[in-house]
Amino acid sequence: MSLTIDHLKNLQSQLKNDSNDYQIELREGNLIVMGPSDIVSSYIGAQLSRLLGNWVTPRRLGLVFDSSGGFILPNADLTAPDVSYVSRSRMPRTVRYFSEVVPDLVVEIKSQSDRITKLREKIQMFLEQGVKVGILIDPDELTVTLYRPNQTPIVFIDSETLTLPELLPGWELQISDLWPPVFEENGD
Repeated sequence: MSLTIDHLKNLQSQLKNDSNDYQIELREGNLIVMGPSDIVSSYIGAQLSRLLGNWVTPRRLGLVFDSSGGFILPNADLTAPDVSYVSRSRMPRTVRYFSEVVPDLVVEIKSQSDRITKLREKIQMFLEQGVKVGILIDPDELTVTLYRPNQTPIVFIDSETLTLPELLPGWELQISDLWPPVFEENGD
């Protein structure tokens, strides 16, 4: 049986009094319960959200969302990228529900339990649904891979700078700024 958004709503209403906090996605008619991210992936997501937000918010370019923001895609999937961005022209007003707008940018961050192949497939699905730019961050390899529809992915390494001129003209991301700092034991 293929499940729908209505099935998910029903499940959420049944779980609302449960003391656990579940993050559930609906992909290809299947419910997927998402586990918490590892601490490095969480840091990277928070760091990228902050760096994007610091550029987007004062310029009133749009909205940046974290991994809790759910999007209902044209294929009827409900998914929550680790980080996403929607331009203000495409989302002039936020709603107190899942968005039925396809994000302009989605970011997936590999957790220690994730398989990179599945994340690549998820980015490709986003692109097929109308996302303009997908980014896959792999903390194990210290790489950031940029995906655009019908183009070869571009891999960025630690010393490089990522730009997204079609979405965020002037914004730059130093790849090395994503990784957690290593603190010395003496407090430095």
